[in-house]
Amino acid sequence: MRPRTLLTLAPWLLTSLVLTGCAVAPQAEPEPTLSPDAFEARMQQLEQQLALSCDRLDDRLKRQDLYQDTLFRELRDSGATLREINFNLARLEQRGEEPIVVTAECREEISETLNDKELVGRSEWIGLPDVGTYLRARIDSGANTSSLSAKDLTRFERDGEDWVRFRLGLTDDDVVVEGVKNEWIERPVIRRVRIVQASGSEARPVVSLMMTLGPIREQVEFTLNDRTHLNYPVLLGRRFLMDIALIDVAETYLHPRPEFPGGRPASEAAEDEIVDRDDDEI
Repeated sequence: MRPRTLLTLAPWLLTSLVLTGCAVAPQAEPEPTLSPDAFEARMQQLEQQLALSCDRLDDRLKRQDLYQDTLFRELRDSGATLREINFNLARLEQRGEEPIVVTAECREEISETLNDKELVGRSEWIGLPDVGTYLRARIDSGANTSSLSAKDLTRFERDGEDWVRFRLGLTDDDVVVEGVKNEWIERPVIRRVRIVQASGSEARPVVSLMMTLGPIREQVEFTLNDRTHLNYPVLLGRRFLMDIALIDVAETYLHPRPEFPGGRPASEAAEDEIVDRDDDEI
C-alpha cells in the first residue's frame, strides 16, 4: 500500500478504535446519593451500634476485674490459712506432740432436762375431759396465757365466788364432738387479765380446765374470748409449755387425737387436720 493511502485512512482508523474502546469498557454507575434525613438516620444507627458495643465491652471488663479481685482475695485467704497451718505444724514438730482432738460432750443436766419434756408440734389435738370434746390447738410460745374460744359469757356468783357461764365459740370448720357444741359450761373465775390491743383493752376471765395432749394431762388456765375469727379455737402459751413440753415448729400433730363418746375415732383425725396460717393471732 502506498504511504499516501495510509495517511488518508489514519483519521478513519483512529475514530473506529475510539468508538470500539468506548463500547467495550463499561462505565461505572454513580453511587446513590442519600438524602439529609436518611444520612442522619444512618449516622444515628451507627452511633447506637458503636455505643452498644462499647457498653458490652465495658461490662466484660468490669466482670473480669471483679473476678480477678475475687481470685486475689481467695488466694490471699488461702495463703494466710496455709501459713497458719504450717506454723502450727512446725510448733507441733518442735514439741514432738500429736494433735489432740477434743470431743464436745453435752452437759448431762441439760440432756436430762430435755428428756423430761414432751415434744409437741406447732399444731396439736387437745382434749378437754371436763367438757367432753377434742379441739385443734395452736402452740405459741410468744403468748403468755393459753386461750379458749368462748361466746355468750355470763358472770354470776355461786357461794360467794365469781363464776362464769359460757359456750364454746366455734365455726362450721371447727372439729368438735357434736353433742357439746351448744352445751353450757360453768367454771369458777380464777382471775381476770387485761389484754391490750390496737382496738383497745379488755378484761378477760381466766378459768382452769383439765386438758390432755398426748401423754400430758394437766390443769391449764385459759382466758376466755371469742376466737371464731381465727384459725384455731385453742391457743397454748408459755404457761402451759413451761417445764413440760418442747416445740418442734417443723412438725404438726405429733400426738393422736383423744377420743370421746359421740366423737369421731382417732384414726380419722388426719382428715380434719388443717394447714397453719401465719396470720393467726392471740
